Amino acid sequence: MLKIENLHTTVGETEILKGLDLEVNAGEIHAIMGPNGAGKSTLSYALGGRPGYKVTEGSVSFMGQDLLDLEPHERAAAGLFLGFQYPVEVPGVSNVQFLREAANAQRKARGEEPLTGGEFLKLAKEQAGLLKLDMDMLKRQVNVGFSGGEKKRAEMVQMGILAPKLAVLDETDSGLDIDALRVVGDGINTIMRKPDKAVLLITHYQRLLEVVKPDFVHILSQGRIVKTGGADLALQLESEGYDAVMVA
Repeated sequence: MLKIENLHTTVGETEILKGLDLEVNAGEIHAIMGPNGAGKSTLSYALGGRPGYKVTEGSVSFMGQDLLDLEPHERAAAGLFLGFQYPVEVPGVSNVQFLREAANAQRKARGEEPLTGGEFLKLAKEQAGLLKLDMDMLKRQVNVGFSGGEKKRAEMVQMGILAPKLAVLDETDSGLDIDALRVVGDGINTIMRKPDKAVLLITHYQRLLEVVKPDFVHILSQGRIVKTGGADLALQLESEGYDAVMVA
């Protein structure tokens, strides 16, 4: 599904990713862990096509396409979803309006018929219920006045409505209390743990991985993946720290 080879990415004049290689197959959940400044968020932004993150070398193939040749909206329509560490507020636009426009824009790009108002509301109610988010929240402005946990749950509702093939989730556990972490983690499992989907989960901590069990855990350091293992690798990191694990 996703194949990254020798990826180099700069931000301004600074090279952050320095030859990163990674392959993600359908049906798999991969966790990316690493110390601050390792390049975890840069990887997510480079895949999403965020301006200012320049790929200078390497290749990225997604669903048989050259991902780097696509504009950000084309990457989304192709089935890539990027979840942000800090979801932004969009004053003046309701969640319902935003989500319906986003869903139908992607459907149009794929040559599909748009969702009617009734079809969309049914889908939105299903996904909101899954994330234990009251529909009244979706009538409010996007993320305006939302708590950290509400923002993350609203973002997972968005993911459920858009139904991507690959979700790149950048520190989705940031700012979540224990209960919200469980709800969000269960939502990821329900929406994305399927044979034709995959997840790239970027996190600092093992606690989310207790809910969303990864098939592979990768340690990212100084712009490269330096170690790969199973779910036990996250437990080892939690108990021993990065320095001890990376030299082991």
